[in-house]
Amino acid sequence: MAAAWDSLIIQPAKQWSRVAVGVNACVDVILSGVKLLQALGLDSGGGRDHSVLHSTTDLKEAFSHFMGKGAAAERFFSDAASFHHVAQTASEYPGAQLYVGGNAALIGQKIAMNPDLKVMLCGPIGPKLHELLDENVIVPPKSMQELDEFHLILEYQAGEEWGQLRAPNANRFIFSHDLSNGAMNMLEVFVSSLEEFQPDLVVLSGLHMIEGQNKEVRQQRLLEAVAAISDIPTDVPVHLELASMTDPDLMSEIIHQVFPLVDSIGLNEQELLFLTQAAAGPHAALTSWNGTPDVGVVSDILFWILKEHGRTPTKDSDLTRIHFHTLAYHVLATVDGYWANQVAAVAAGARVAGTQACATETIDASRVFLKAPREFATSRIGESSVVSLNPSEPVSEWHRDGISFHYTPVLVCRDPLRTVGLGDAISAEGLLYSEFSSQ
Repeated sequence: MAAAWDSLIIQPAKQWSRVAVGVNACVDVILSGVKLLQALGLDSGGGRDHSVLHSTTDLKEAFSHFMGKGAAAERFFSDAASFHHVAQTASEYPGAQLYVGGNAALIGQKIAMNPDLKVMLCGPIGPKLHELLDENVIVPPKSMQELDEFHLILEYQAGEEWGQLRAPNANRFIFSHDLSNGAMNMLEVFVSSLEEFQPDLVVLSGLHMIEGQNKEVRQQRLLEAVAAISDIPTDVPVHLELASMTDPDLMSEIIHQVFPLVDSIGLNEQELLFLTQAAAGPHAALTSWNGTPDVGVVSDILFWILKEHGRTPTKDSDLTRIHFHTLAYHVLATVDGYWANQVAAVAAGARVAGTQACATETIDASRVFLKAPREFATSRIGESSVVSLNPSEPVSEWHRDGISFHYTPVLVCRDPLRTVGLGDAISAEGLLYSEFSSQ
């Protein structure tokens, strides 16, 4: 399958030359969740979700809740003093690793690996982050700040045990007390830098971070974000990378106010399900995915997003592309007539998922396995066909009322070394191989 991908992954006829990325950036401190909680003197106990963490007890309970499910989550930690104590303990813990973090910075780093591309990154960039960034990344002076924003990423392994808990698979729990990213402080700096930089692609992320604000501040910030995004020249495509959210009102506002202004979005299975629940879309009664998300259900929701909130003959939305990724497979859904090279784009995203998680240059067949269904229905509510997996032709394609779907299974890393930033790498890679034709 890896060889088949390699033959399909061809450069688009028209490649990007200047990519501007913003606006969430931070330093990720990655370590074992169980070890950090033990270092903080916390013992295992009952799990319970908290939409905002106010104390280390909340942290322990929320971490336990998600570790027990093997699910990823991201939460805001409201108490500054307590957070700084936790962050200090974490960053000084033996074996803790410090990396570039924040969706925008991770996408910028990934794109900067291409020597032919110029990348500008705008976000709250402190001294540690600046030191960690690729030298190809251009940082506007107004983006620099004295202190770094730290995000703590607590990892757990498949089968890892803590007290009564046992993680069904490897994943991570992310939290921060990040005021700069939390208010999207750098958004205006980002948009004002575009005029000088003249990008041919804009990648935006960080909207999920404003969830920690109170409702008035949040709505005001979202309006300002909408105004800022509207200022981006219309011939420059904008990709929006979504991330973990818990507030259905904010999700709904983003769908109605931001989706029509962007050309492309990237999301995973948690965000997709939350999105359809928040906007009463198809399969909204589904409370959670049971194992690998059903391809037909995913396809129905993607179709609905593009039909309801995307570009149609009667709708003036710019949205024409959605790149969906889950552990087992990826789907690229596009409105016909706006994007090219989808086969290469979806294959490139899947290939990077296998290499980056295993930290190998190429797919190592002994370290990966197929988790995707052997066959699946392309819809659960519309006209459906059954697609069977063929490793020598790994990209499947189907069409539904002016929308094309490109699907590929992922070669999943058995023992992932790093799960953080995988979604960002997948979206970045998919964009690099995509070709946009503004009409």
